[in-house]
Amino acid sequence: QVQLVESGGGLVQAGGSLRLSCSASGRLFNAMGWYRQPPGKQRELVAVITNDGRTNYADSVKGRFAISRDNAKNTVYLQMNSLKPEDTAVYYCYYQGTRTYWGQGTQVTVSS
Repeated sequence: QVQLVESGGGLVQAGGSLRLSCSASGRLFNAMGWYRQPPGKQRELVAVITNDGRTNYADSVKGRFAISRDNAKNTVYLQMNSLKPEDTAVYYCYYQGTRTYWGQGTQVTVSS
């Protein structure tokens, strides 16, 4: 059983930055990443990183967000820069094991 715990969300003004962290129980060998769910919308992929460091981003966050992982700490990070009001969402960490594991979510609110 994999447990994921996110931290780092909050309220920030447009143009600001936040760093999300997701700590996992146990060693993780597969891809990890972040989804987000804006108010009234479906959950969407933000970024994913493989165990060997390959990354992929949603077009809407390319050049502003950076995903990284520390395998020794079983932790994945999402550095979010140049935040926009449309980035407002609940952000969920996930791990793709034999099934998909999800964190509890952390709220990110960007004010204009």
